[in-house]
Amino acid sequence: MTIMSGALRATPPEGGQHRQPIVTAAIELTASEGWSAVTMARLAEAAGVSRQTVYNEIGSKAALAEVMISHELARFLAVVRTAFDRHPDDLVEAIYEAIRAVLDLADDNTLLRAIASATHGTDTELLPLLTTRAGSLLTEAKTMLVERMRTYEPPLDDEQIAVVIDLVVRTVLSHVMQPSDTPARTADALAWVVGRVLGTSAARPMRRG
Repeated sequence: MTIMSGALRATPPEGGQHRQPIVTAAIELTASEGWSAVTMARLAEAAGVSRQTVYNEIGSKAALAEVMISHELARFLAVVRTAFDRHPDDLVEAIYEAIRAVLDLADDNTLLRAIASATHGTDTELLPLLTTRAGSLLTEAKTMLVERMRTYEPPLDDEQIAVVIDLVVRTVLSHVMQPSDTPARTADALAWVVGRVLGTSAARPMRRG
């Protein structure tokens, strides 16, 4: 992973047994009270560990933001991988299922709600810390998706595949932060668009349901 700043280099490379409870506590506290309420002392209390353990596992508050966003992105990438694994011979269906799974997961995601609150000015410290790291991780996510899409041998060159993935990822992110329809209908519409790009739309009409 690309490290974005000196502060983030304080993050221990490997988490111990207490890292997950600490990260979970940080996400829940951020969602309920805001990023400014997150302190090492409060995390230690919520996770049932010492404050020194929090420092040992995380390193700094800036590093904590990195760990939180990495943790959440891993959850999203896991459901995307599962969707592609379930449809090894049908790229459009894999994309449909991946988008729907991401939007379903985002629907009740506490950290995303906290980021959305930050964008509306309720916590100006949180957004720069998370979005800086998220930009790097999203680049990695798009790289993974391009590689997965290439295995289906679509009638596109690598540059065109990258354009399609960028379009889909950006559109999905906009629906994550401000949904305009149900996950199923949004996924269906985007899968239809991809099908048209690939020339396979006749095999998958929009379901409208």
